Amino acid sequence: MPLILQFKNYFNSLTKPEHRAAWAIALVADALQIAAFPLFAEGAISPADTLLDFVVAFMMVRLLGWHWAFLPTLANELIPGADLFPTWTAAVWYVTHRHRSAAQNNSVEEVEPGGYLDALSSESEILPPGPAPQPRR
Repeated sequence: MPLILQFKNYFNSLTKPEHRAAWAIALVADALQIAAFPLFAEGAISPADTLLDFVVAFMMVRLLGWHWAFLPTLANELIPGADLFPTWTAAVWYVTHRHRSAAQNNSVEEVEPGGYLDALSSESEILPPGPAPQPRR
């Protein structure tokens, strides 16, 4: 299956509009940084490039919520030359893929009540702080 068709199938599987908007912002930001900004960079720290990274980071947190993947992405984007790798797209893929996988796992649990995961959750017990109780026999 061609890569573009796989991406189209993945993009169509995203049901939340916030995830689609985050993907669009990440792709546009990375395309700008790869194609346009190296042509007019003012040196080691380009104000336009840095401003774009902070705006994209803010938009990602607003759309997808705080995720640890955004912190190293922002740090990497601030390194001159390192922004030529599509790190925003990679971070958005990581976050949305985890959300999509969690949603699919939840739907599997709902389809199969009384299955293995249901049995595990019914046996779990929240213990108060303190010494461990004696094992059950």
